[in-house]
Amino acid sequence: MKINYHGHACIQIHTNGKSLVIDPFLSGNPTAKIKPEDIKVDAVLLTHAHQDHILDAAPIAKANDAPVVSIVELAAYMSWQGVKNTIGMNMGGTVNLGFAKAKMVQAFHSSGIVIEETKQILYAGMPAGFLIFAEGLTILHAGDTSLFSDMKLIGERHPIDVVFLPIGDHYTMGPEDALLAAQWYNARLTVPVHHSTFPLIKQDAEQFVRQLEKRGLNGRVMAPGDELQVNGH
Repeated sequence: MKINYHGHACIQIHTNGKSLVIDPFLSGNPTAKIKPEDIKVDAVLLTHAHQDHILDAAPIAKANDAPVVSIVELAAYMSWQGVKNTIGMNMGGTVNLGFAKAKMVQAFHSSGIVIEETKQILYAGMPAGFLIFAEGLTILHAGDTSLFSDMKLIGERHPIDVVFLPIGDHYTMGPEDALLAAQWYNARLTVPVHHSTFPLIKQDAEQFVRQLEKRGLNGRVMAPGDELQVNGH
């Protein structure tokens, strides 16, 4: 399995000859090394409805004739944006994509679409994370989240190979809470994300990884454009 980090909270997983992208935010991301039109995928997964997670979802889905997988309310919104194939699901559910399975797990955050022109906010369902199962491996995209104790339950029920964990603070948990989250998820590898895209969420990811290692956990800093090879146990 190969995983590309496209910056912010966007990761692309290549497995079984196909790929999926989670939370594509490229055209508005000053750190991104790839353009939305360069993304070739078989599915687009969305953790929640904030612009820095869904900005390029509809264009990528339409260009690739790929389904958008998300909570039901966000799936309905995506269909209104012209996405022909949406898979609306809900918390605790699992979707079989054929080349991988995706299970929706909780995240504690908010989720809404701000429409500036009319000063409206559209309710977009609950925020989430995704467990991706493929090739006997388990990858967790934790979504945008604060610290919550059921992270420990998720880690106990699902042996996680790689977790992508937000550390930016302000909008999500910061490094201190993320260190405890990493211990509870107890993944073979922890990768910090959702940091340093903008000044408000700037963090020292290298320092975070050093703190992980002091706690007996493996960590890796990935820069936008980096690739990770994940092998079986």
